[in-house]
Amino acid sequence: MKKIILASILSLCIMLTSCSVLSGLADQIKSIANLANCEYSLNSVSNVSVAGVDVKKVAGGQIGVTDVAKLAASIINKQIPLAMDFNVGIKNPTETNAMLSVMDWIVNVQNTQLAQGSTTNTYKINAGRTSTVPLSVATDMYRIFSKDGIESLKNFASSFKSDGTSSKVGIKVRPSLNVGSQVLKTPNYITIEKNIGKKASNTSVETKKS
Repeated sequence: MKKIILASILSLCIMLTSCSVLSGLADQIKSIANLANCEYSLNSVSNVSVAGVDVKKVAGGQIGVTDVAKLAASIINKQIPLAMDFNVGIKNPTETNAMLSVMDWIVNVQNTQLAQGSTTNTYKINAGRTSTVPLSVATDMYRIFSKDGIESLKNFASSFKSDGTSSKVGIKVRPSLNVGSQVLKTPNYITIEKNIGKKASNTSVETKKS
């Protein structure tokens, strides 16, 4: 009889553990499903520089001889560094939280894929709220502008607006979620554009180091 009772308790523990695991997996799967329902936008772009020249100076017509020399030297040295910080807004319009484990990103410059990477933090996008995910991009553009020279590079730098955006630079993202040892990705990359509407007043960001 004791053996039967012990066996029954053991079976019950296994069932409860399995149910708990399955419930957790179900919640995670629901979270990734919600990522597809979220709305993605480009809240802002900041700290944009080309070959060490702040593009705000170029956009404002404040570029000087020293700045032009930096741009010219970058072509001679065969290195044209581009650095910029994207702030991607993720709005969760549903009544269920969404969890973002990894977000792959691709940056295009003049319709050429120039850089790609992934986030390293985990973000919780609460139901009915908006979270901001920062992406720092640092890449080299020499292969694009090596043939066109300094004037083309200056035109590119001057294409940036005061908010840091440029019609010649695009970004797309692909959010994913870790479920156990598996990585579940959304089917396609999402091209994001500048958010020209009003910012959500109930912005909430929860970040957990991965």
